[in-house]
Amino acid sequence: MEGGAGRLHLHAGDGVRRAGGHQYRQGRRGDDSRRPATGGPVKRLAVAALAACWIPAVLAAQFNVLVFTKTAGWHHESVHAGVAAMQQLGKLHDFDVFWTADAGRVFNDRELAKYQAVVFMLTTGDVLDADQQAAFERYIRSGGGYVGVHSAADTEYGWPWYRQLAGHMFHTHPPVQTASLKVEDAGFPGMERFAPRNLFTEEWYEFHPAESSKLHYLLTVDESSYQPAVVKDRPGRGMGSFHPVSWYQQHDGGRAFYTALGHLPATYEDAVFRHHLYGGIYWAATGKGVKAK
Repeated sequence: MEGGAGRLHLHAGDGVRRAGGHQYRQGRRGDDSRRPATGGPVKRLAVAALAACWIPAVLAAQFNVLVFTKTAGWHHESVHAGVAAMQQLGKLHDFDVFWTADAGRVFNDRELAKYQAVVFMLTTGDVLDADQQAAFERYIRSGGGYVGVHSAADTEYGWPWYRQLAGHMFHTHPPVQTASLKVEDAGFPGMERFAPRNLFTEEWYEFHPAESSKLHYLLTVDESSYQPAVVKDRPGRGMGSFHPVSWYQQHDGGRAFYTALGHLPATYEDAVFRHHLYGGIYWAATGKGVKAK
């Protein structure tokens, strides 16, 4: 499904599938679904009526998530690993995932209203036109959630509203290195599996100054644990003693979470990272889970 769209419905409940937005229960070998019904037509109708009321409640997903992967600049080889991780998280945590790189298909009021969170998964460059931007702004203002992964901060520089939503914008990065991550806020969902300090291998983004004054920082990287200097087309010297790599905020009526982690395909197989990513998705979609300090 490269470059296209894919819907994966994965829910708790053995033998349950969905197709085209419809729900149905598939019979399994050894179950009663193919045996002759008993009890007469009245009883069968009563049972069918009860089942019609019961099944949708059992099958309902927690929430729906749009995963958007359009790139107009650098295209990360980890995109498909990121999509696969999202699909597996959907199965594990019982939420629906719809993946597309087609902005025209989903960035309108009718389609965006189907989702509680929109994940900009490794997007780059100018990916939305003016009408699509306006629709996304309305979506956030109506209480929607945004999740930015890695190069989502290398997206839509010319759109001031998006820069504020993302929180910081990418400036440059040194080569991939192992460094020490520090937890700044353990009370946010998805932070439970991080140790106070963690070794992590990543393409450590250096960011421009904050675009929003409402950011709550979750993770920082210790610049003394790696070489942050960059000498190339966009030179950099790091960000000093406080170098954030993940944050969240309430913005313009909605919720926004960002993590700079996720450059390498292997990162999406890391259980700690996956839990971190799911925590951001869960909060962006529901507004739940933040512990008071």
